[in-house]
Amino acid sequence: MTTQPASIELPDWAWERAEVREALRARKMGAVFRYAQQYAGVSQSRIAAAAGMTQARVNEIINGRREVSRLDVYERIADGLCMPDDARHLLGLAASREKRSGGAAFDLAAFPEVVRVYAAQNSAAEEIQQQTREAQELDVLAVRGLGLLGLNDSLLRACLPREQGGKGLRVRVALLDPDSDALAQRAAEIGESSESLAGGVRLAEARLRELSDTCDISVWRYRMLPTWRVIRADSTMFVGAFDAGWEGHESATYKVMETPHGPLFRGFRRMFEAVIAGAQRMV
Repeated sequence: MTTQPASIELPDWAWERAEVREALRARKMGAVFRYAQQYAGVSQSRIAAAAGMTQARVNEIINGRREVSRLDVYERIADGLCMPDDARHLLGLAASREKRSGGAAFDLAAFPEVVRVYAAQNSAAEEIQQQTREAQELDVLAVRGLGLLGLNDSLLRACLPREQGGKGLRVRVALLDPDSDALAQRAAEIGESSESLAGGVRLAEARLRELSDTCDISVWRYRMLPTWRVIRADSTMFVGAFDAGWEGHESATYKVMETPHGPLFRGFRRMFEAVIAGAQRMV
């Protein structure tokens, strides 16, 4: 597919939002057009030019007076809105022939919960912060958590609604028990002393305790060897892995969204609840 001058490009994250994906699955093109207006700031006439329609036809679709039923029209809309391949698959279309830069290394249509793959946490930082600012629930499974919540310039600390008193936000943080055998093993894996790693966990706990007056926060110590690094903001998760060869923030990071029958989101959420159930609450 060759991008036309009139084409519209939505932010990558817009195609990953649950409501947009649901509209694509249901082929509700009026809703898709409204999201294009919302997330790309375009007019009906711009959408019409991109999709090869008249402005009046776009208006009818947006207002539910006309539906799209022809495959060639879906193709024009997908091309005009520069839909990524996973969005095209949700709409029932084949992948575009053009290789998109920055795309996933495999067919995301086979894994509809996994909507994006990042090389490392740093590449996902903006997405993670945006989801956290909008969330009502935030769960974090980490080792020491300093880079996520424990420091003033950490990834998530500035996203917590301190000025609003944390209204409506529940935060649960699970950190590795500094007195556990698992911490000693993890320290050896990353070439760090147990004392240093344990001190980092305790510092993170102290800094998280400072947030108890500004949001509903609880901090827990678990004793199992860390495997998964999880950040859940409502129905969106960012998942990485701990391994002997790298720290959690260096891992490839998967953006996983809740779907009606998908096992990944449900499995990771169930795992987090099991970790909390067997952990000791510190804050």
